[in-house]
Amino acid sequence: MDEKELVERFQSNAPGFLHMLGARFASAQPAGGTCTIEFDVSLDFCHSVDVVQGGFVTAMLDAAMTHAAFTMAEDVVNISSLEIKTTYLEPTRAGRLRAEGCVIKSGYKIAFMEGRLYNAQGLLTATGSTVAKVIRS
Repeated sequence: MDEKELVERFQSNAPGFLHMLGARFASAQPAGGTCTIEFDVSLDFCHSVDVVQGGFVTAMLDAAMTHAAFTMAEDVVNISSLEIKTTYLEPTRAGRLRAEGCVIKSGYKIAFMEGRLYNAQGLLTATGSTVAKVIRS
């Protein structure tokens, strides 16, 4: 499957919470095992006026990382996180955000991924890493 087909498939099958966070799939590279998702996060997901609650930051990173794993093979039907870590580097504020996920190493049943979350100015606000179970058809 090429990048355009992957992006269209991801966008049309995205879970509701991604739509609520204003997600738009920007790229998906099977060769590199990467996925980029842009978000337009409203104040509804914030505390302290405009700071995005940490669980939503993790959800955005997780979405980019797991969708990167989906790019690796067409028989992957589900990715189930076994462990996830988020590091908060700066406050993530409501507005335009970009999450980039990549597969570091993948076997038949386990994948290791990393993610980065940037604000509209290109400042890295959070990073994530995950180990996930790969479920194939």
